[in-house]
This record gives sequence, structure tokens and C-alpha cells, in this order.
Amino acid sequence: MKLGLAFCLFFALNSIAIADPEWRTSLSLGVEPKYGDNFTHYDYVNVNAPKGGTFNDSRTGTFNSFNPYIVTGTPAAGFSSRGGGEQYDTLMAPSTEETSVNYPLIAEAAQYPDDFSWVKFRLNKKARWHDGRPITAEDVVWSFNVLKSNSPFFNNYYHSVKKAEKTGENEVTFLFEEKGNRELPYVMGQMPVLPQHWWEGTDETGKKRDITAPTLEIPLGSGPYKVESFVAGKSITWKRVTNYWAADLPVNRGRFNFDKEHYSYFLDPNAAWEAFKKGNLVDWNLENRIQRWNQSYDFPAVKNGQVIRRSFAFHGSGRMQGLFINTRRPQFADRRVRQALSLAFDFESLNKSMFFNDYHRISSYFDGLDLAAKGLPQGKELEILETVKDEVPAEVFTTPFSNPVYDKPDSSRRYLTEAMRLLNEAGWHLEQNRLVNKKGEVFTLEVMLSDMAFERATAPFIANLQRLGINASMRVVDTSQYQNREANFDFDLVIKVIGQSDSPGNEQLEYWGSKAADRPGSYNVAGIKNPAVDKLIERVIYAKDREELVAATRALDRVLLWNYYVIPQWYAEHLNIAYWDKFGIPEPQPEASGVDIPSWWVKKDKN
Repeated sequence: MKLGLAFCLFFALNSIAIADPEWRTSLSLGVEPKYGDNFTHYDYVNVNAPKGGTFNDSRTGTFNSFNPYIVTGTPAAGFSSRGGGEQYDTLMAPSTEETSVNYPLIAEAAQYPDDFSWVKFRLNKKARWHDGRPITAEDVVWSFNVLKSNSPFFNNYYHSVKKAEKTGENEVTFLFEEKGNRELPYVMGQMPVLPQHWWEGTDETGKKRDITAPTLEIPLGSGPYKVESFVAGKSITWKRVTNYWAADLPVNRGRFNFDKEHYSYFLDPNAAWEAFKKGNLVDWNLENRIQRWNQSYDFPAVKNGQVIRRSFAFHGSGRMQGLFINTRRPQFADRRVRQALSLAFDFESLNKSMFFNDYHRISSYFDGLDLAAKGLPQGKELEILETVKDEVPAEVFTTPFSNPVYDKPDSSRRYLTEAMRLLNEAGWHLEQNRLVNKKGEVFTLEVMLSDMAFERATAPFIANLQRLGINASMRVVDTSQYQNREANFDFDLVIKVIGQSDSPGNEQLEYWGSKAADRPGSYNVAGIKNPAVDKLIERVIYAKDREELVAATRALDRVLLWNYYVIPQWYAEHLNIAYWDKFGIPEPQPEASGVDIPSWWVKKDKN
């Protein structure tokens, strides 16, 4: 691979002079990138896909901001709080075909030393904002500082990044607090870049813009689309940028084919479903209700072939989906209580009676990946767990974790009897068929839901809890209230999905780390504050190689499981999608992402 410079640049880092390593046209974590220097486009795309037409999508709730990088306000569809979205390009683009691989976007190459103490990005001189001005190293440095200052997510995600510096005309270097964090170069490659000159300018009224506040002024961007129009809180339309600077880069060729993307907002998912059935307003539906998938797709448009149903293989990531228990609430502080709640969850009956036996039970925080804990710990994993032995449940070392399996006639009686024993040990007892503590306080629990469709699947769990004497209930709230209550941890139990990559790292601090537990809007909705978990996350982040990463992640998984912070639910091995017959779709769609909607196009006769 050719070096981008004819000379060797040195700079001081921790008082040590370090020579430039080779420039890389991809960043990866533990895997060999599929594409090398001859990368021209993803294999599956149609590089001759026609441009045109409108992609109509739906969202529930509302929006009141075009600034996704702050806590206040609800960002509109197309604005991503963690990546670039439609509006902003990132330094490098995550591969749609591979997990944990980045390819060039704003940055055409990157370099980092063997000790992972810094990463440098060389910017593409052709990179432009929509106003034609170049994307500069100053923009990158300013974006890093703004994101870390104003976004709780990025503040935590970038906590190990000491500073960003312009180290060349088109070069930016990120200096890290410590050596050995193999993920940080990759993480920084996915940083969105914001236009400093626009945000530090004034609006049409002469008022200085404020990136720390919500706004409905359409911001300047650099991505494949820009906002064309919107109705506050109700809809937003994005228009393809015809002179998009990166249209011919390998990661974009054959993609972003729709002339427009239109998002309509609905009060609840059922309203969006009805709009999809009628057509025009909503073009597709990612169906997450297996009962509806099997029983409700009998409307006329399906019967006459106007709506197509397909299942797409999806094997690109792991996940934890379940009922997250708010351990900030006193009744859930005791691990034995949380275990008792878990014992009351009967998945097998649900799968048989409601899910057509199409789902699988989740049994790991990294379900679907080789990072999931298996059997008893041994080898490197055992060695890592020994460092926190006095801080974790004894079962971590003696018993393989397993969910209760309701597969026998006496399963319900057996598991609920065990649950009551645990509740008794934790200081709760039955008094006139009500579970109370020594103060006479009744054990009360509410499962907060965002969709009435979840009620049927939650009701059997509520019934089992009531059999234990718990004053258990469930409540459906509207989308905006749900988001607000979850962000402020105002709930007992809530359903949530946490996706996982094949190369976990810094994001684990946001999911399970103590520092994120009390920060409003964090992903640590369970409120986990566990020193052993914190230590194991650090082992994951600073793993020296793939073997150690797998061992550390399995150790973390095992400790999380045995603390019963989440009651695992279920998953499907495919994505069920229905769409109106207006699209051309390149085949096969990438399994790493399930489907890549930007690679679709509107058929010419459907425009």
C-alpha cells in the first residue's frame, strides 16, 4: 500500500517520538476486510440502478428538532444521534456486508501505531458541504469537541480520547488517554462531522445559532440527502443531493437511489400499520409481530400481488432483548428478587400459543455471536473471572447459566415455588395473599409498554407475578411519554433491545457501566452499578487480541446474566418485511445488515 506522504512525519506523544505507520484504506476489528485497494463498489449492489421516485416510510410519535446531538428535543427521522444519518457524512462508512469494518468516506485513509495510542485520518480533498465549501480538519476537531461536550452518548463513548488535533493540511489526529484500546481507531472512524462555519454563523434573522439547543432550522449537511420540507411534528421530506460529493465512492455506488424519502408520523404503530395497508403514505413494514405476520396479511393488496412478503436472513449482529429491570427502585435492588421475577417468565407457552414456535429464547447479552458465554468458564475466561471472584455471584464459577424452561406440566408450580423461596429470603412474605416486606409495604410492579400489541405477550407474565402476591400491572403509554419516562428512568420494567457487534468495546460503558447509570437518556436503563461489571468492561475494551476479547466478553456476559438485570425475551433469525411492489432490489441482500434499503430503487413504471 502506498504512503500518502513522501516524508515521515514525527510528533511528540507522551514524550516519545513515533513514526507514521502505513496508511490504511479500511479499519477493522478482528476480521480481514473483504475489499482492498481495488474496492469499487459492494458486490451485491446494482451500480446501474435508476435514480428517481419516493421512498415513503413511517415513524410513531412526533419530533421537534433537527439537532440530534443533545439531550433535549426529539430529533426528526433521518437525523441520527449516533452516526451521520441522511444529513452528515462520517469520517469512514461502516460496511453493509461485514461486521466491524469501515471503508473511506470523508477520510480516504487512516493510520495508527501498534500500541493503539492514537489514530490519524487523512481527509479526502473532494469532501464538501452542501454549500460547496470543503470539509476541513478544523471541522473535524470542532465536531469532536462539540459532540463530547454536548452529547452524553459521545461523552461516554469518547471518554478515552484525550484530544483531537489538526496535524496536517488535511489530517486530524486523535490522541488517546491510554494505549491498547484496539477499538478506538475504528470508533473514531464512525464520528459524524459537523460544519463549524454554519453552526457558528447566524440564521436568516441574524440570530447566532446554538448547537446546544433544539432547532427546526434546516441545517447545512454533507450527506446524500438534505431536508426539502417538513410539517413540524408530522412529516419530513428529504431530497437527494444530485451533486453529492461522495456519490461515486465505493461505499455509495449503486446506493441512495431514491429522489426523495418521505417520513409520515403516526400516533401509534397501529395507525402506521393501517396506513401501510392502504398504500401511498407508507411503502414498507418491518414486521416484528409474528402473529400478525402469520394471520393478518390477508388484505386485498397482498392477495392481488401489490404487496410482497419476504423474509431476509440476518446474521450480522447479536442482541439482548428483554424486560429491563430498573434496579434504581428499592424493590429490585436485591438480586434474589430479580431472579424470582425471571423464574416467573414462561417463554415456552408464549412461543407455542402466540408465536407459532417461530422464536428462539435469548440466553446471552451477545446472543447470536460467538461471544456468548457457554457452559462453565475455563481457560482465559476463567482467569479473567478470577480477578473479580469476590464481587460476583458464586454460580458464575459453578453453574452454567440457563433460563427457566416451562416444558413440563409441573413447570409452573416448580418455578413459582422457587421464586417464592427467593422472595422470602430477600425479606418478602405473603400476608393475606399480598407480598409485603417487614414494613408492611406491598410489592408493586408495573411493566411500561409503548404498544398495545405487547399486552397479550406480557399478560401471562403479569398473571404469574400476581400468583406470587405481587401487585403487578402493565400500562401502555404514548410514544413521547414512553421515551421521556425511559430517558428519565421513571419505570419499573420496560422492554428494550440492545444490539451488539462482533467486536464489542467502548459502547459497553454506555450499556452497563456505572457512570452511565444515573445519566438521563443513557442506554443503561437497568441502572447497573457493579464494580465487577465495570472491571470486565475495561478488560473487553483493552483486550490485546481476538482470543482475549472473546474471553473477556464471555466473562462480562456471564456476570451480567447471573445478576438478573434483564429478563430475556426472544429473537427471530430473519427479518420479516412486507413492501408495496414498486421497488427493484439487488440480490442477495447483505446478511450482515439484513436488508440495505439504500440499495433499493423505484421501478421506472412506478415513479
